Amino acid sequence: RTGAPHLFSGVIAVGIAATILFAGRMIAIHLEHKTLHTVAPREFQLKNQGLAFQHAAAQARDVLPLYGSSELITPVRERAGVFFRSAPTGFQASPVGKVGTTPLIMLQELAALGGDLREKKIAVSLSAVWFVADITQYSYEANFSVCAASDMVFGSAIDFDLKRDIASRMLQFPRTMEKNPLLAFALSRLASGGPLDRLVFSALWPLGKLQNMILDLQDHFAAVSYILYGPKSGASLHPQILDWPSLIAKASETASASEKQKVMGLGTDNQKAARRSDAWFLQNLNRSKQWRDLELLLRVLTKIHARPLLLSMPMDGQFYDEVGISRSVRKCYYDKMRALAERYNFAVVEFEQHDEDLTFLDHRAQQIKPVASPHLTAKGWMFYDRVLDDFFHGRVPRG
Repeated sequence: RTGAPHLFSGVIAVGIAATILFAGRMIAIHLEHKTLHTVAPREFQLKNQGLAFQHAAAQARDVLPLYGSSELITPVRERAGVFFRSAPTGFQASPVGKVGTTPLIMLQELAALGGDLREKKIAVSLSAVWFVADITQYSYEANFSVCAASDMVFGSAIDFDLKRDIASRMLQFPRTMEKNPLLAFALSRLASGGPLDRLVFSALWPLGKLQNMILDLQDHFAAVSYILYGPKSGASLHPQILDWPSLIAKASETASASEKQKVMGLGTDNQKAARRSDAWFLQNLNRSKQWRDLELLLRVLTKIHARPLLLSMPMDGQFYDEVGISRSVRKCYYDKMRALAERYNFAVVEFEQHDEDLTFLDHRAQQIKPVASPHLTAKGWMFYDRVLDDFFHGRVPRG
């Protein structure tokens, strides 16, 4: 009896703290949704590493989440986040991604969003260069999110077998788990997949859920801090009817002179690039681990019942021609991409007709590497934007 008052006081204190945290979280979510149209078009670190703003975008009817890599942050005003900022056709694009964001990173974020993406249209931008050159460990580590990874592992959006296959791939980047031994241990048990490992993983589940709660609160409070103290300028919505042929023609004129001039100056650099063969290209294409990661991504999208559109930037045909890789062999990439998308019944636009279009890609990318990794020009982005617009409004996307 003498100890009971202390126990009662402790329960009251815990209850008050939990109530405050719950109320704070609800206020944070309210602010995230209230400011979504201001935040959605922006590209910033918290949006990529956290899930709060991604959840808000997934739940909004007039926002199209767009996952991709460095092409999303290039200084081109035609890129989707900027072009659709004012929702000219009734929606905004919400870009998520930065340099080195690959399918293995994307699938963790999408699995973490889970039910919020059920029957939700989303777009995924892919870079052809991923499927020819190996992705460095640094690129994965720079984009890794403990918040997304933990939510995927200890969430219920995907089944154990799919988690096991993803865990096996994630464990190839052990340094990302050094600061989170619980996640590392859980991934090891998932990857092993034996009966005892399943039992141990189930025992870890409550701790994982507790970790997810803590990370979720941190994420929401960081989002509130960004809303209160971040950039204040927002987007005003101005619906209008777009003349796509005129917009594409104007962007083409802008890109034509500058890009052709850049390409003319690439001769010296291209001479530094090692000559390659069709056999080299096919060997790298067929052994690339990114095909496995992409298939894992498509399995995640299937499991969470999302409605994705895959966008693949074309290869830099001009560069590959000069280093000795033929157009007919490059076609293998496009065929393989289409076949994989068709297997999962997902729409894909690979822009193959722009493979040798000098004004579709920005040739300022270094051309002395084993492969070229250019970004989209104003013209390239305008084609992307039209495809996104068609997709959002239920029309057949035109590449």
